[in-house]
Amino acid sequence: MSLNRETAVQVASVLSKGLPYIQRFIGKTVVIKYGGNAMENEDLKSSFARDVVLMKLVGINPIVVHGGGPQIGELLARLNIESRFVNGMRVTDAQTMDVVEMVLGGQVNKEIVSLINAEGGTAIGLTGKDANLIRARKLEVVDRSPELERAEIIDIGRVGEVVSVNVSVIDMLTRGNVIPVIAPIGVGPDGKSYNINADLVAGKVAEAMKAEKLILLTNVSGLKNKDGKVLTGLTASQVNDLIEDGTIHGGMLPKIRCALSAVENGVRTSHIIDGRVANACLLEIFTDEGVGTLISRN
Repeated sequence: MSLNRETAVQVASVLSKGLPYIQRFIGKTVVIKYGGNAMENEDLKSSFARDVVLMKLVGINPIVVHGGGPQIGELLARLNIESRFVNGMRVTDAQTMDVVEMVLGGQVNKEIVSLINAEGGTAIGLTGKDANLIRARKLEVVDRSPELERAEIIDIGRVGEVVSVNVSVIDMLTRGNVIPVIAPIGVGPDGKSYNINADLVAGKVAEAMKAEKLILLTNVSGLKNKDGKVLTGLTASQVNDLIEDGTIHGGMLPKIRCALSAVENGVRTSHIIDGRVANACLLEIFTDEGVGTLISRN
């Protein structure tokens, strides 16, 4: 048997094994938060775009929500605008917000749309300001440091949280065979723009759409126990136990809380997967093994 024949047999086997998953998820919505290494490596960019197009072709409705923190930081540095962070969140004054909109709503969003379209998909880029897609309000950050006599509110500017998602806009696009690509910028009651964490936007979009899956692409192999082993097949209560005993801590906490909120508010499963792996989304959806951590309500 020639090498080409062996490769063809392997491809056919993989496709055959994926059939039950395709049948199960046809017509379902999958919300993917796209960021990290998957967004910066050229090969992984193309791999991600092909994954999304293939999902759409087999009847799944992918919705992409993207970040862009490094790109924002790079442009701010070129413009000699200082980047400041509080609790991991970028302090966003009016000048910084202009840069955020330029990078997220323009440069990054359009690049992702172009990548998907180049692979044969039909993608449209949106920010939360389009058709009032994401209604937002100013995020209140409270400093409860023990050395303070009382808690203090920290003003971090135009950083927001999601109030509501206009699902009719997304429904219209997905019914029209279009892949929405959403930049995490919301609009407040005063018409001002708000910079919102992309994980949070993806989670709230998944909740509003009652999605089958929320997939958060990360730069780690998944949620690990204290021995470094990747955990998967977790229930919400098990995850809460891991938070209580300190297994989950630091930078992973916000992602985990986003994943938990999703499964507790109508999303069937949340996935924290390794975006450094080519075809990570397909591996997580169409194989038993997956490439990360799966969390479900029950």
